[in-house]
Amino acid sequence: MNRTDRLYALVEELRAVAPRPRSAAWLARRFEVSTRTIERDLLALQQSGVPVYAQPGRTGGYVLDRTATLPPLALSPAEATALAVGLRQLTGTPFASAARSALQKVLAVMPGPRLRSAAELAGKVLFVAPEGAAPSMPPAVRDAITDGRVLRLGYVDRHGVTSDRDVEPLGFLGGEPHWYLLAWCRTRSAVRGFRLDRIRSAAALEEPVPPREVDLREIDALGRELVGLDVMPNTDSTVSPRR
Repeated sequence: MNRTDRLYALVEELRAVAPRPRSAAWLARRFEVSTRTIERDLLALQQSGVPVYAQPGRTGGYVLDRTATLPPLALSPAEATALAVGLRQLTGTPFASAARSALQKVLAVMPGPRLRSAAELAGKVLFVAPEGAAPSMPPAVRDAITDGRVLRLGYVDRHGVTSDRDVEPLGFLGGEPHWYLLAWCRTRSAVRGFRLDRIRSAAALEEPVPPREVDLREIDALGRELVGLDVMPNTDSTVSPRR
């Protein structure tokens, strides 16, 4: 086990038994290194801001303050790399910007040694496919789906005609080559798919989305824009908007 992995494992070991202490001798046996090495490692953790404290006495040792740490963000270099690779797959989707922001937050709280190891490992992961342009997703669209609100869209159809639509958002329908907002269109009284790159304006109204049973077979009405996407046109399932 290299030192970076051992530092991570030390924190997890102390977290698992907290608030009970672990002696340096016990930890040295656990990780098959000298007591002096463990003491240097624990000092390095303390200097990097990990809340590890020495508890004096015959039954004392080192204790981690669990209330001052965030376990989900204590990632190993391999875990951080896996997260980065997974988020990288969101390139070309409406969630690309959110993925970059999430990754930056994770990297910002990683200790220096683990961050450097993660960067080195990530540098050995190559992607063959070129990056595509991420479709635009107005914040109002995202918020309306999250909050269950009716949307007022300014939309340009495939013929270049601009119209204003009040729609009840159902979710996203996506893949190559386009992403769509799937919604009940009040103008057409049917399910419609609105390409995200054709939405010119979006505003969430105060009106909540009413309960509505929607037959997924109505996705057929989306027309030629969705040809090639697997949208399950023959299913008998129904979906209801979030309240």
